[in-house]
Amino acid sequence: MLYRATHTTRHVYEEPVAQSVNELRLTPREFGRQHVRQFHVKVEPEPALWRSRKDWFGNEVTTFSIFELHDRFTVTASSVVEVEPAREGVLPTLRWEEARDILAEGTDDPALEASEFIYDSPYVAASPELSRYAAPSFAPGRPMVEALEDLSHRIHKEFEYKPKSTSIDMPLAEVLKNRRGVCQDFAHVMIGSLRSLRLAARYVSGYLRSGAKFQGAEASHAWVAVFVPNAGWLHFDPTNDLMPSDGHVTLAWGRDYSDVTPVKGVTLGGGAQKVDVAVRVDPVQVGK
Repeated sequence: MLYRATHTTRHVYEEPVAQSVNELRLTPREFGRQHVRQFHVKVEPEPALWRSRKDWFGNEVTTFSIFELHDRFTVTASSVVEVEPAREGVLPTLRWEEARDILAEGTDDPALEASEFIYDSPYVAASPELSRYAAPSFAPGRPMVEALEDLSHRIHKEFEYKPKSTSIDMPLAEVLKNRRGVCQDFAHVMIGSLRSLRLAARYVSGYLRSGAKFQGAEASHAWVAVFVPNAGWLHFDPTNDLMPSDGHVTLAWGRDYSDVTPVKGVTLGGGAQKVDVAVRVDPVQVGK
């Protein structure tokens, strides 16, 4: 599939801002089954300084500074991205305990690299509560992929998708207790459950195809990638109870939301602010 994605973020401030410094993670990732054909970002008012870099996880980061007085700014990121379907094939049948032990030993480069995603991060920490939540899916000797599919399905079934019911600073224990939230909450619950079992899981940010029957479309979306020895990183979307394929566009990945925030920054002045976000991801014909 070839998509044209447009992500617009508008910040409107209660009082004028003297200057602001912001960073963006809005450039789609380039990897095996995703290829970026075009990318452009426009900021109004025009920044005085621009800088691009890659972060620790390989995400493209754009930093910009606005030094003129302003009471609002708009970021519009436009991209054309080709996404191939996830490869079908026989998934590994190793037991989840085997995967845990391979990660603990870290005897090969992929496992060693993935092991950093076992540990606590700012928004996702292992806990006895999360371990207990994961337990019904991870019975002794169960094949890992089967257990992962079951955990993702249970989160989808047992948690209510309810926009504006949580905030990013709400403790994960409270999300687990209330059983409601949005895609980032569902992703954090799944990641925390897996880390509580000493399995490696990372947070993936991106988009969903517009017009499809997905929860979380027309906005930034989040799902989970889990390291499975001999298979690499397998992706699971607990919000929609599926394994992502060519209906998902990947922007960035990290330990949790704090590593992949699409737009964040600091301002001098401004007071209260209102933020509006609009996302469209539409198929385009090849060659257009």
